[in-house]
Amino acid sequence: QVHLVESGGGLVQTGGSLRLSCAASGSRFSTNAMGWYRQAPGKQREFVATITSGGITDYADSVKGRFTISRDNAKNTMWLQMNSLKPEDTAVYYCFLAPRSFGQGTQVTVSS
Repeated sequence: QVHLVESGGGLVQTGGSLRLSCAASGSRFSTNAMGWYRQAPGKQREFVATITSGGITDYADSVKGRFTISRDNAKNTMWLQMNSLKPEDTAVYYCFLAPRSFGQGTQVTVSS
């Protein structure tokens, strides 16, 4: 059984930064891809970033150059460093562990 817990969300002004963390329990962490998704009010959940077990990353075009995903397999932890935040980044951010596990989410609010 996989359990994912996000933390680090909050309220920040435009241009600010936040660092999200995802702590994972279970046996699949070190071998499976992980990532972040987000869901804004009234919108569908969308892909933000992903990282393979070997550290290969991919990002949504909307966050490229501003967000950085990383992981430490020894600590069963993944992070999302978010810089130059914009109001349109406001959403609930969900940690994801392949193939289909999601955390409960953490709220990120960017004020203009």
